[in-house]
Amino acid sequence: MNYTVTPAEKSTVKVEITFTSEEWNAALQKAYLQNRKRYTVNGFRKGKAPKAVLEMYYGRALFYEEALNILYGEHYGEILDKEKDNFTAVGEPELSLGENFSEKNVVLIATIPVKPDVTIGAYKGIKINRYEYTVTDADVDADIEATRKRVAKSVEITDRPAETGDTVNIDFEGKIDGVAFEGGTAQGQDLTLGSHTFIAGFEEGVAGMAIGDVKDIDVTFPEDYQAEELKGKAAVFTVTLHKITGKELPALDDEFAKKFGADTLDAYKAKVRERLEKNAALRSRNETENAILTEIAKTATAEIPDALIEQQEEFSVRRVEQNLMYQGIRAEDYYAYIGTTREEYKKNFEEEARTLVLHQLVIEKILELEHITATEEEIAAKIAEQAAAVGKEPAEYEKSLDPRQREYIENDIRITKLFDFLMENNEMVLYTEEPHTES
Repeated sequence: MNYTVTPAEKSTVKVEITFTSEEWNAALQKAYLQNRKRYTVNGFRKGKAPKAVLEMYYGRALFYEEALNILYGEHYGEILDKEKDNFTAVGEPELSLGENFSEKNVVLIATIPVKPDVTIGAYKGIKINRYEYTVTDADVDADIEATRKRVAKSVEITDRPAETGDTVNIDFEGKIDGVAFEGGTAQGQDLTLGSHTFIAGFEEGVAGMAIGDVKDIDVTFPEDYQAEELKGKAAVFTVTLHKITGKELPALDDEFAKKFGADTLDAYKAKVRERLEKNAALRSRNETENAILTEIAKTATAEIPDALIEQQEEFSVRRVEQNLMYQGIRAEDYYAYIGTTREEYKKNFEEEARTLVLHQLVIEKILELEHITATEEEIAAKIAEQAAAVGKEPAEYEKSLDPRQREYIENDIRITKLFDFLMENNEMVLYTEEPHTES
């Protein structure tokens, strides 16, 4: 076997692989042995017909495709390993036969999408936004209040009208021009006011009703409503309220704090603040890093192969599908509900995918230009940090890591050092929103 590599369009290379007659015949024999049981010939038991008989009976090219797959599988990885310093494959190759293919001219062409080179302009000495988020006492109070509501007891309300936050049990009948419409009627429906489950105006209309009240609520269906026949239509819902369920918040005291691992209320507030400050710091860092990449990428160019874009699109779609799964929603049901297919939905991520791929290429390019590496000491320190977080000794924890996990740790260190370097070598300006002015 020998091969040649030729650069091709849109960050691909064309690898033309030529096989000897001996290699081809050996592959044909392997293909025959692996597939002969699939064929039947009169006069022979199934799987016992000689190769020549099968080729005469079914055609000379019977085992060509399988033989080519065998040769590809045996040699493709070897070629990639030999060429690793010249290109990096980023997707599966497109395979085709060489011109005038025959048993005496066995040529397989693999067109391989490869990692593109990226050209970048200035990445030092430029002005870039820096983001900084702080935590206030009001933020701490709001977080604690949200926790109180989450653990609040449900209590039946009989001495006041329904309010936002209550769950009401209602009957309703909707009509358009005095005529009831499909899907507009229900009995014994539970609805949390303020959840925005129903169309605008409905929940606001129910708020203020008392048990036993009957009320007509005027609403208008939005122009983008999923049911075509209801889009933009004015409707009247006659609502009967049967029951109001409210929330009884727990007292904000030391006993409340103890449920969340703190001895006192002040200790619990300090714990909440610490968590919020960690989140704020992470948000500040993430948005600043994104601002750096966005600014540098403005001068970056790369001929990105379709394979890289498609991989990123697929990653984004799978992330959405995973979130749907956590909510108990099947992806196929979601696509049907919004009236699209998975492939069509994936196209929504094309622009985002192109940006993310370019950003990753920019990161890799600057790492290369600045020779940013992770030392063994830095890797050991990160492993020790992770081991402590799970209550293990560093040596024990390191033994449990597979090569991929260790590589991830190394890359994480390199990227952290990269952004530290970029923050030190650029003019980082604290971002503040422009004040809104009345026109």
